[in-house]
Amino acid sequence: MVPEITVPHPGSYNAVISGTGSYAPPRTLSNEDFAKMLDTSDEWITTRTGIKTRHIAADNETTAQLATEAAVKALADAGLEARDIELIIVATITPEMVFPSTACFVQDMLGAVNAWAFDLLAACSGFVYGVATAREFITSGRYKNALVIGAETLSKITDYEDRASCVLFGDGAGAVVVEQSQDGPLGIVYSSSSSDGSGWTSLNCQAHGSRHPANRPLDDPKKIFMTINGREVYQLAVRRIVEIVGDCLEQCNLTIGDIDMFIPHQMNARIIESVAKRLKLPTERVFINIDRYGNTSSASIPIALDECCREGRVKSGDIVLMVAFGAGLTWGANLVQF
Repeated sequence: MVPEITVPHPGSYNAVISGTGSYAPPRTLSNEDFAKMLDTSDEWITTRTGIKTRHIAADNETTAQLATEAAVKALADAGLEARDIELIIVATITPEMVFPSTACFVQDMLGAVNAWAFDLLAACSGFVYGVATAREFITSGRYKNALVIGAETLSKITDYEDRASCVLFGDGAGAVVVEQSQDGPLGIVYSSSSSDGSGWTSLNCQAHGSRHPANRPLDDPKKIFMTINGREVYQLAVRRIVEIVGDCLEQCNLTIGDIDMFIPHQMNARIIESVAKRLKLPTERVFINIDRYGNTSSASIPIALDECCREGRVKSGDIVLMVAFGAGLTWGANLVQF
């Protein structure tokens, strides 16, 4: 029986996800590879993170290239041509360059001549923020479709001498097509987003912005890499994700039992397991693929969603909840009916 869903802020149209796609570079880096480079082991990494391997971009592979590969697949899945797309949003913390935006490079690579494009920076929450943004444009009737992409080449800002953090991250991209609809599924029913800038020290990459500009020597050369306070992030992520799931359920008049698939940002398998336990979600309704990709930041949810769809684990009528927590601090969720 399909539950009665309350749509908190209905627009003139529904915004449905009509296509998904993903791409990961062919090169991989396993836990055994790390054991040859660092004082670590497969057991140490797996026990603490749940990660077995991750995909790593080649030296000549860029974020825009990964994003374009995922976008091509999403467009094909939706049955659209690049020239049909009206809006492109790329969520990334590893852009093609400082400017222009990665989204503009993707627009050019795709040949999406009728789209306008921009980047969205919200770290690991970038994709769910992007989906929320696309929903507003679609439900208002302003645009008929949008392409939302999460893409990262985190290996290019990873310190491979830092045993605690370097084993976490991988590269990849995922994309969805969001289209306007007046019948069928409700699509993106509700989005909830939050931020807490005071927690920026927990997760960051400090160079080379205006605080540590390129024309000034860094007081610490390691500031060119990502840094993470794992223990602090673990506690904050679990609490904030549980809170935002509660908000989505309350606003849409649903219970946790109504959720057919829970797709969290693949930050750490232990965090996901803690969240699922607190929410009392059975294992079969929680999608985890971090063992094969590592943490790909904004790309992790669209990659996971694409896998879910291709494996038949998301079916017509299903209610899917996507949640993320990342640097900023930022966290967000999208509740979607397929």
